[in-house]
Amino acid sequence: MTAARTRTAVVRTVDESERRWFYGGGVHDWKLREEETDGAFLLFEDTAEQGKVTPLHTHPAAETVYVLAGEIVMHLDGTDHPLGEGGVAMAPPGVPHAFKVVSPTARLLFLHTPGGCQAFYLAASEPMTEQTERLVDFDRIVGAAESEGGIDIVGPPPFGP
Repeated sequence: MTAARTRTAVVRTVDESERRWFYGGGVHDWKLREEETDGAFLLFEDTAEQGKVTPLHTHPAAETVYVLAGEIVMHLDGTDHPLGEGGVAMAPPGVPHAFKVVSPTARLLFLHTPGGCQAFYLAASEPMTEQTERLVDFDRIVGAAESEGGIDIVGPPPFGP
């Protein structure tokens, strides 16, 4: 017997994306949530400013980053990789990685496969409104990681000055 298909088609215009302020810095435009893909993946766009940096971390799922615009340095398993528009990097499950935005702004597309990180991102962000203060709060990021899983912070950002 074949398992019943539970997915339904999703079509969403750019104006229909859920926009969230991420406390690690940046605005996330959520394209597809885990429940819309039967847990197969989470897809969101991150718009960030120069200097945004992530701590060294791992995920239990693969994380793919595609650079839509701008430039980043992707630290992956101990090596720095400069990436510009059209560049892509994939961190397999459990591989330490981090990134830093080096251009004035960057737009990045993130794909987590399979899903499993959504609860972390929800706890580490809030819906964007005109009144949203764009404050970076790494304590909230650490708290969300500890309470929700989906990410393990394994060290400080690995980038020099």
